[in-house]
Amino acid sequence: MNDVLILGWARSAVTPVGGALSQLQAHEIGAPVLQGLLQRFAIPAHAIDTVIAGNALGAGGNPARMVALAAGLPDRVAALSIDSQCCAGLDAVTLAAGMLAAGNAGLVIAGGVEAWSRAPIRQHRPLLKDEAAMAYERPAFAPDPARDPDLLLAAARHAWQAGISRTQQDAWALASHARALAARERMRDEIVAIGDAHHDSYPRHLDAAKLARMPLAAMTDDTGITQEDRLKHAVSRIAVSPRADGAAFVVMATRAAAERLQLHAQFIWRGGLSLGAAPEMPMLAAAEAAQALLARAALQAKDMWGFELHDAFAAQAIAFCQTLTASPAHINRGGGGLGRGHPIGASGAIALVRLLADMHAQAAHGTSGLAAIAGAGGIGAAAIVQRL
Repeated sequence: MNDVLILGWARSAVTPVGGALSQLQAHEIGAPVLQGLLQRFAIPAHAIDTVIAGNALGAGGNPARMVALAAGLPDRVAALSIDSQCCAGLDAVTLAAGMLAAGNAGLVIAGGVEAWSRAPIRQHRPLLKDEAAMAYERPAFAPDPARDPDLLLAAARHAWQAGISRTQQDAWALASHARALAARERMRDEIVAIGDAHHDSYPRHLDAAKLARMPLAAMTDDTGITQEDRLKHAVSRIAVSPRADGAAFVVMATRAAAERLQLHAQFIWRGGLSLGAAPEMPMLAAAEAAQALLARAALQAKDMWGFELHDAFAAQAIAFCQTLTASPAHINRGGGGLGRGHPIGASGAIALVRLLADMHAQAAHGTSGLAAIAGAGGIGAAAIVQRL
């Protein structure tokens, strides 16, 4: 099998739904990022074999092909779109690594893109002629409704069952925003500006008084619990990653292709995987994927320079630290999804780009890092990279 190298990375700013990217379709967000990536790392467009893009809300079509053509890549470049919901962006990169390792391509661009602001309005087609179409917000993620709870409710149930208080969740969210604000300047090197969107616009200055005024997003519905305990372990709005638009991509190559084109590799791919977990508690799948990948690589959490977890919920991030016995100081140095936002199909790729950028700036040569994300329906994805 071929060694898989990472030649470069880039992302857009992440902006909340209705924000600076809200007038753009997915390919109009993804194409500038792809172009900026190739330009920054001096990678010739004619050398690209395939574009693989994760996308969760595009409602069909082939967003990867739209991005490739809008970016001006040659018509011959193949394009593959995947939808594993939140995991799609990171799964796309793992698929690209497999393609390269098997020798089925030389250079591949992989990542994810989401234009949540422009997502199509969804409706179920009526069964009978005289019935109206039924609008819906999200599809089913498990065939048994009992195993497919609302994701906010699932987070609240987990917080209660794991003994994670609202105070702990809010404190994690506060730290995420503070980290994101502190890292804003150094993130300029990884962000491709699109119009006025040149930095993540969601992070804000928070304090205890503002946290206390945050409305609740969900409380557990477990029976036999007092209202006081429901409130104690409730999930507030600040402890949930908000809906957002954005894109992120990496360029990967075989060692032979990089040498032929005289391109300098920054990282080597050490492994990636996707696995299934309990649909009732989908946020826990990120930690399960990380554990499985570490075991496969014969590594431990302490061997990692750092982790980049897309934390859709603060309770999820706290549980991730507990499960892996990892220090919170080594997770999401730039704030994570709570301090940035959640452009679903792009979030896993954004987490990887954040990890690569931070390691390139701060980590010693030879060190490794891990990116992870969980998805609706109980799926998890993880990847390990090593700095060359």
